Amino acid sequence: MPQEVLRLGVVAASHPPVTRWSERVLRPVAVMTDLPGLDAGVLMSDRDGVQTVYLGDHGLVLHSGETRHYIDNLTAKQPSVWVALDEGRVSVVTVDPYEGEALASDPERVVEAVPMPPVLGGRLDAFIQAHHVEEVFYKRKRVPATSADDPRAPRILQPDAKWVQSRGRSGRGPGRKG
Repeated sequence: MPQEVLRLGVVAASHPPVTRWSERVLRPVAVMTDLPGLDAGVLMSDRDGVQTVYLGDHGLVLHSGETRHYIDNLTAKQPSVWVALDEGRVSVVTVDPYEGEALASDPERVVEAVPMPPVLGGRLDAFIQAHHVEEVFYKRKRVPATSADDPRAPRILQPDAKWVQSRGRSGRGPGRKG
């Protein structure tokens, strides 16, 4: 299965806490296709308490089997890149919207959908053009649940074939009068 790895720089921001009980939370805000000559964790700016931090470069792996998902992303109103942080470190970068949604289901993980740079959109489109194979939908023909030549038991039992419960201590079966 063909794949391609692109390197993206990840930028995050943290705002001052709103209350004295809260803490700063680092959230991804952008990705860069041109990697700066910075080390991971470098403070890029600090304006009015809002700190912008470069989290380093991370690999974005494109798989040929997911091109349908990439098309869905590119045709969305705002094409996005999903960045997941575990304990302030980049763990996953993806352009698959369904993988991004699945990543967000973990409450311990910070996941943000950041705008996709136009250059990355062009490279993603070129990957789709090179590897996308349209899958034809085939509707299965229904097979009846039971038929004369089907050895399985029918779904609804006839009254004489129903299971009979064992008799209780009184000698009568449950629900019987007598």
